[in-house]
Amino acid sequence: MRTSLALLALTLGLGAAPAAAQDQAQPLMTHIVPEEVANNPANKLTLNLSNGGTVVIQLRPDAAPQHVYRVQQLASAGFYDGLIFHRVVPGFMAQTGDPQGTGMGGSELPDLPAEFNRLPHLRGAFAMAREGAPQGATPEQQQAAQNSANSQFYIMFSPRFALDREYTVLGRVVSGMQAVDNIAPGEPPAQPTRIVSATIGGPLPAPPTPAPVSQEDVDEVRAPTPE
Repeated sequence: MRTSLALLALTLGLGAAPAAAQDQAQPLMTHIVPEEVANNPANKLTLNLSNGGTVVIQLRPDAAPQHVYRVQQLASAGFYDGLIFHRVVPGFMAQTGDPQGTGMGGSELPDLPAEFNRLPHLRGAFAMAREGAPQGATPEQQQAAQNSANSQFYIMFSPRFALDREYTVLGRVVSGMQAVDNIAPGEPPAQPTRIVSATIGGPLPAPPTPAPVSQEDVDEVRAPTPE
């Protein structure tokens, strides 16, 4: 991620209109997990942390199939093992998933198209970090920023509903929030907490079928910047 999550959080009002316009097309969602999702062990992500804690995250492929598969794929390959929580803001969130440990890196896989949904940023929400568009960005720049998630993710310490539908939420912590609370704070922390291991509870699923690009999406990218 080349742009700080905090920066975008402070300027959400500049780009909130597209997400709001999509609300009627998006179904209401909660963190109550559908039975078929809960029953698939591959949809449980376990993080063993260097602070001695274990965090279990319920992934939601029904809400963000491409993002969930990316996390499953990277965890299965051992990508997250040893990575630090490089940006930890008390009362906000803890962010990791960058092999450089700076917030500027990602995996060698291509960036992901946004899968903004209506899962709320509650305490324990698990979501993917992405770049923020600059102030006064063109529609093309906004679209590029929205589609820039790769490997970095964050876990919320407390609710922050202003982030809803601006980032892709793909799950929630179901066990081990105290271990999340004990992640060393800082930007970066002086002695950062690491992910000792990240695993999913079953075999890597087959990749999901990419969603087709709608004409509305194309038209939105081409639309002129409002004056």
